[in-house]
Amino acid sequence: MNGVAEYLRVTDLHAFYGESHILHGMDFRVNRGECVTLLGRNGAGRTTTLKAILGLTGRRTGSVMLNGREVISWPAHRIAHLGVGYCPEERGIYASLSAEENLMLPPQVASGGMAVDEIYAMFPNLGERRKSQGSRLSGGEQQMLAMARILRTGAQLLLLDEISEGLAPVIVQKLGEVIRRLKEKGFTIILVEQNFRFAAPLADRMYIVEHGRIAAEIGKDEVEQKQTLLNEYLGV
Repeated sequence: MNGVAEYLRVTDLHAFYGESHILHGMDFRVNRGECVTLLGRNGAGRTTTLKAILGLTGRRTGSVMLNGREVISWPAHRIAHLGVGYCPEERGIYASLSAEENLMLPPQVASGGMAVDEIYAMFPNLGERRKSQGSRLSGGEQQMLAMARILRTGAQLLLLDEISEGLAPVIVQKLGEVIRRLKEKGFTIILVEQNFRFAAPLADRMYIVEHGRIAAEIGKDEVEQKQTLLNEYLGV
């Protein structure tokens, strides 16, 4: 791949929460239109990596090149305006607002956001539940809403944290279909996942994170031959 296709490059990224040193020199790249997965055990530093890309951790050092710009010293709102959308593990749905009010809440950060009709075509459940309060939505519907919300903003780089966690297999399958469609539309996706079987078929490349560093990179064609490595790090 030439440099033109590179959308994100993280180099020697260190991140801290107070005195706690969480990331110890993360190095990886994501090309435009790719889906890349960060795999690893709980506490390995995967969620912190997403937050550090967006400037949501405490102190951070190293380099985060986003679409050719160095953003390591930028505040989170400026980074978001380069077209970065973050879907946190806790989802952040407002219980007292309707599904549609939740959807309309985030500001647009870049041009080219998906129209509400397009979003409802991608997530028919949300269209049907648009008037329902956030607290009345199922876990799967809340997860769909959390993803849908960032698609409206114009974000082109999607940081998705544990979107399959705790959901029924039929919902997980639906989320997999959505990610495939988003890739077809040209979105770039970083997926933090525990669920290897969900993540592996979607990912162009997988990075295994261990102790705040990249321990291994696995291409989608290498999964079988690197099964021993995967077992060692993930127990899959």
